[in-house]
Amino acid sequence: MRNSMSFATWALLFCCCSWITQAEVFTSIGQMTDLIYTEKELVQSLREYIKAEESKLAAVKSWATKLDALTRASTSDPEGYLAHPVNAYKLMKRLNTEWSELESLVLQNPSDGFISNMSMHRQYFPDQEDETGAAKALMRLQDTYQLDSEAFSRGKLPGVHNHAILTVDDCFDMGKTAYNDADYYHAVLWMQQSLKQLDAGEEAVVSKVDILDYLSYSVYQMGDLPRAIELTRRLVAIDPSHQRAGGNLRYFERLLSKQLKEENQAYQPASEEPIQLGTYMRPKDHLPERESYEALCRGEGIQMNEARRSRLFCRYRDGKRNPRLLLKPVKEEDEWDSPHIVRYLDFLSSEEIEKIKELAKPNLARATVRDPKTGVLTTANYRVSKSAWLDGMDDTVIARVNQRMEDLTGLTVDTAELLQVANYGVGGQYEPHFDFSRRPFDSNLKVDGNRLATFLNYMSDVEAGGATVFPDFGAAIWPRKGTAVFWYNLFRSGEGDYRTRHAACPVLVGSKWVSNKWFHERGQEFRRPCGLTEVD
Repeated sequence: MRNSMSFATWALLFCCCSWITQAEVFTSIGQMTDLIYTEKELVQSLREYIKAEESKLAAVKSWATKLDALTRASTSDPEGYLAHPVNAYKLMKRLNTEWSELESLVLQNPSDGFISNMSMHRQYFPDQEDETGAAKALMRLQDTYQLDSEAFSRGKLPGVHNHAILTVDDCFDMGKTAYNDADYYHAVLWMQQSLKQLDAGEEAVVSKVDILDYLSYSVYQMGDLPRAIELTRRLVAIDPSHQRAGGNLRYFERLLSKQLKEENQAYQPASEEPIQLGTYMRPKDHLPERESYEALCRGEGIQMNEARRSRLFCRYRDGKRNPRLLLKPVKEEDEWDSPHIVRYLDFLSSEEIEKIKELAKPNLARATVRDPKTGVLTTANYRVSKSAWLDGMDDTVIARVNQRMEDLTGLTVDTAELLQVANYGVGGQYEPHFDFSRRPFDSNLKVDGNRLATFLNYMSDVEAGGATVFPDFGAAIWPRKGTAVFWYNLFRSGEGDYRTRHAACPVLVGSKWVSNKWFHERGQEFRRPCGLTEVD
């Protein structure tokens, strides 16, 4: 089996990943754009090296020409370029794998300038964990938005006009990532796509024998013995001396024979239908509402009807004649009736958004969640984003936005949390969760109470994906730059409203920026008095 990855695979892995340690750098497109320019600088350094030893490094020059064209396109619009998941994946692969291979080639006859430049930037390069995490993020997008491997391979994604493709070797590496994680469902999909492109005549480094080796065993793991036998026979026909394939074939045939005998069935040849999305059942995971959550992310299963829509209105809000809102009241639209969710239009100006992003970028770090068993803050694969916390004292813009939230909601920000700013790259998500705490591990909960309400600002449009969904009652709210949504997490009694379990859907195409303020219970006693019943 191959251990290295092809040069053609790199950029796609980048904006989707979200792991710990070094991978923390790569969960945010906002921070990843620096690497576009790093790569451009490396290409320039490489070209200078080629001038010195051009006759000896013809192969290196060919690589540089390809990279030069690519980085011209990427640096013209870094965020737009990285918004395409294929470009992000291939950037990750280039920086993790091919640049290292190139460095080894140069070291055969070193050029001090190029090597020193590589060494200087290497500390910021993604590693294997980043590349693996980004590949898994692509698979997450594939599942959530029901995209087959062909669509990804050809870059045919919603809202995308410039297609970035995956080669045979790229698809093979995606499949191997899944295989190494015992994720045979995705291994089958990507190995099948790799085989399909190879059979169509596309050139590749990986051999058909290697693809069939992974594919046949993965199909066996999915319980499809007839197809596993057919694929293994293809492998043996190409390489009769392949020891593992010969042993697997005899084992699969004995297993199938025993199975047919026990079930008193006749042999049925493998299906001639190609393996595709839906051929095999996707394994269940930890999330009970996975299907409804992902359907809402796709815009399916939304429980809006005419009766409910007739109860939704729009209005101007002046914060009960608050002096700061009298001359410029805020436009409010009902998004949902029960629980009541509203959207505020033009809540943040473009200038305020850019300032907030500017303040947040240097402090972005991997977003954390509280472990339900230990109460300790930790990273988790179900929350994939980078976040920073901004205080009103950091800048007048933050203070002004905080004041506007207080004026509009009537809730004090004195006991609220700092403004959290988050950036979700492609594949970035936060699976269904509650904003309120069901067990008060936080020390501040003992002082300021639970999270009473959520005020969520959308600071960017998203080309595809990235909705905020509520699986319990079937609502989906789509990001619109400059708008904000608001809802209460607790009833007036202080009991949690379990209907407010919500999720941030994976970003399919684009970069999603949000900021939010969590209002706590203390200080709101006369601003939002208790009701007479537990669910008022």
